[in-house]
Amino acid sequence: MAGKKRKKGQSHSTRPASPTIPRWAKIDPEELEAIIVDLAKKGYRPSMIGIILRDQFGIPLVKPILGKTITEILEEKGIKLVVPEDLFILIEKAVNLRRHLFEHPKDTHAKKGLQDLESKIRRLVKYYRRVGKLPPDWSYNYEQAKLLVAGGLYKIEEQS
Repeated sequence: MAGKKRKKGQSHSTRPASPTIPRWAKIDPEELEAIIVDLAKKGYRPSMIGIILRDQFGIPLVKPILGKTITEILEEKGIKLVVPEDLFILIEKAVNLRRHLFEHPKDTHAKKGLQDLESKIRRLVKYYRRVGKLPPDWSYNYEQAKLLVAGGLYKIEEQS
């Protein structure tokens, strides 16, 4: 990149070049689904499940093998995300930052950070309401967020 240099946003890993199933990934689809459900029940987020599958099991992508994403597999098995993962992470940060501000009320940089973070949360909520991933009456407030973070990312529905 001649001229401009990136300052932020390059820590992510690059996706595999080809969306085909690699030769070395010799795993049974049912076994893969069982691993995904087990990791979710242990409390891992979908993104972390993908990283574990990549690093420990040598599976670069789940979608070419199973034809669906990790979140879709979990929903089929009765494990739903309470809110989308990216929104949950932002809400978790906001709750921790507000807890910090209760202890350190004069931290003006943290106050500004909280305003920016809550603005980002509200924009994301507006988007998720528009696309139907959140109910139309869902809104962000601190008390609700505290309960949401304490309850965890997943809501497990019993299947009969």
